Amino acid sequence: MSNQPAGQDSLTSNSAVTTFVGRRKELTEARAAVSRSRLTTLTGPGGVGKTRLGIETAQRSQRHFKDGTWMVDLGSLNRAAPISHAVASALAIPDQSNRTALERVVNYLRDKELLLFLDNCEHVLPGTVDLVDRVLATSPGVRILTTSREPLNMAGETIYPVPPLAMPSMEDEHSTQDLEHFESVAFLVDRARNVVGDFAITPENRRAVIELCTRLDGMPLAIEFAAARLQSMSVTQLLDRLDQRFRLLSRGSRTAQPRHRTLQALIDWSYELCSPEEQLLWQRLTVFPGSFDLDAAEEICGFGESSPDHVLDLLDQLVSKSILLTERTGETVRYRQLMTVREYGAERLPQGADRELQLRHRNCYLRRAETMVNQWCSPRQSEFILRARTERHNSMAALQWFVAAPGELSAATRLAVALRHHWVSDGYLSEGRFWLDRVLDGYDDAAACPERGSALWVASWVSLLQGDHEAGADYLAECYRVATELQDEGLLAHTRHWNGLHSLFTGDLSTAIAHYKHAVVAHDRVGDTGASLTAQFQLGMAQVFHGNPRIALATCERAIETANEHKELWNRAYALWISGICHWMLGEHVAAHAAAIEALTIQKHFQDAICTALTIELLSWVAASTQNFARAQELSGAAASVWRGLGTTIRAFGPHIEEISQGSAKRVQQGLEPKDRDSHPFEQQRLSKEEAIAVALTEPRGTSTAEVNFEPLTRKEWEVAELVARGLTNRQVAEELVVSPRTVDGHVGRVLTKLGFTSRMHIASWVEDKRSD
Repeated sequence: MSNQPAGQDSLTSNSAVTTFVGRRKELTEARAAVSRSRLTTLTGPGGVGKTRLGIETAQRSQRHFKDGTWMVDLGSLNRAAPISHAVASALAIPDQSNRTALERVVNYLRDKELLLFLDNCEHVLPGTVDLVDRVLATSPGVRILTTSREPLNMAGETIYPVPPLAMPSMEDEHSTQDLEHFESVAFLVDRARNVVGDFAITPENRRAVIELCTRLDGMPLAIEFAAARLQSMSVTQLLDRLDQRFRLLSRGSRTAQPRHRTLQALIDWSYELCSPEEQLLWQRLTVFPGSFDLDAAEEICGFGESSPDHVLDLLDQLVSKSILLTERTGETVRYRQLMTVREYGAERLPQGADRELQLRHRNCYLRRAETMVNQWCSPRQSEFILRARTERHNSMAALQWFVAAPGELSAATRLAVALRHHWVSDGYLSEGRFWLDRVLDGYDDAAACPERGSALWVASWVSLLQGDHEAGADYLAECYRVATELQDEGLLAHTRHWNGLHSLFTGDLSTAIAHYKHAVVAHDRVGDTGASLTAQFQLGMAQVFHGNPRIALATCERAIETANEHKELWNRAYALWISGICHWMLGEHVAAHAAAIEALTIQKHFQDAICTALTIELLSWVAASTQNFARAQELSGAAASVWRGLGTTIRAFGPHIEEISQGSAKRVQQGLEPKDRDSHPFEQQRLSKEEAIAVALTEPRGTSTAEVNFEPLTRKEWEVAELVARGLTNRQVAEELVVSPRTVDGHVGRVLTKLGFTSRMHIASWVEDKRSD
């Protein structure tokens, strides 16, 4: 840097004394913005790295400007100071006339070709806007790059929000070697090595590094402060003390602007730039642990001095000042605060104000959850489950508050029950079980009330899906006692319903069918169409495994018809899955494949984890039955990946489906080439639900099951199958055909393999249907 007044210089390659880490995408996009727009503003919260990105952008753009790139740091100016003097000084414009500094700057730049970089404009916006407007109007060769926590809001301005550094997910597994591919981790390592030369990520500190970068929001300045502390602390020790972050992260560069020397000073600066109304909303928004939408902000934070009508304008202003970040998905906009910003606002919240906010917050998310339940059987179903997924952090915070607060047990129970489709569809079985057990522990063992009864049957459903059949039965026994004492028809219907699932999963199919038939009638009587549809597809599941695929198919067709009437997708997808199993058992592979693909297409948007895994399993069975063993193995691997994410297995769904799954896996191994038998697709790579669905819906060229339609049995095998269908044993078949029992054993085994069946009963049903055709 040349010898100019501090902070105001012509940019050279030596302008920065630390390494520039990451930011390839942002640097490319910022340079592109400068090349196409005469005014570009880099926005973002304090400490996100706007200045450093601006310096790097300007340096790498120098060759495009005959008169160079020039930086003016406005951060040291007070709010009333004119910025023209700082710009004139940075550009070394002689002060030898009676013209104003603005006039001298405008006149000097009139015939120049340069990039003017104005850094830290947020507190002197009026003066910045005035200067920029004059320069752009009179100096066609000048382009301007600014950094500010809020835009200049000028015509032609290109706004580029600078995001935090990319962070690894706390929920995913990351190898030690892969971690430094994340910018925040690479930045931490780089800065840590400035104070601890041999600093490295190790298996011992790996999780602490991930959590530290995440809890610091990927903010470069906060990470830089944290790295300075590693001179005398380990990463784990630093993380343990991070709750005291505003005191702990107080060691910055002595040459930095005062507000950049501590995290506290940095946020203080942002807070002081806000109006009292904006400060109040900032404080109130800290009730949200994650992202939130406009409706929630208005409902929860719009009271007292800040009415709901004013919340939108204030949100807009906080976004402009980079206190709030926005997240856009299609036409949906959500807001969130960085954790550091949120904690600062929470410390500023007046004593006692948090309780009012928590009450409003919990009531909002309880109402939303119960709306999902009350309107579940409707076209809004996928919207509801997506919202539950998106609002997960808020719902968990509300549940945590309900459980801890005295006198809130009933409301806590209602919320845990209302979230049942979130627990089941999104794969949060263990978490759902935890919260349901927590609320149930709050009741006396003899308590009989509708809330407790509902929690008991939902807990049974979740535990049965987990494979904990014994606990499921215990919950149902108590639910039956409560329902009987209350004479509650709805609870009694659910008791029969989930007893049917228990019988199905434990292999007692006749009892399951009886329970389900009663449950469908009972649900219909109380007007619970959604529960009735669920009982119907589960009835179809019991019927098909009982050896009655045609009857099961008719049951599913009725369920699909009713689902279509209500434009309902969740039960429809499951009914399609069962229909696919029916067609597969009947040897109708094309129809089975089509039903499974239709169910899985619904899951592209719905992403019910259990239905996804079961349907991909079915596609694997169909591929195996049509002798496409490599594809069957790939699909089985994709399904296994989804099961691992769920924390349960197909074994939880009963001995009959487990037997089919194992039989299909055995056929695949027998059909594969020896060199391919030990390969296990996706065993190491955990696919997301979206990735697994994509694998299943992307049919390898030339191997589409829809093109495979053949008579699978030879004449002799058909003859054996007909005799088996008549009820003859293998020895009796051998006597009838005058062949050895060993030969008949081989024929029967091949029939089972080709048709994809696991029992002689299925052969009988298949032969009967073939004759009727």
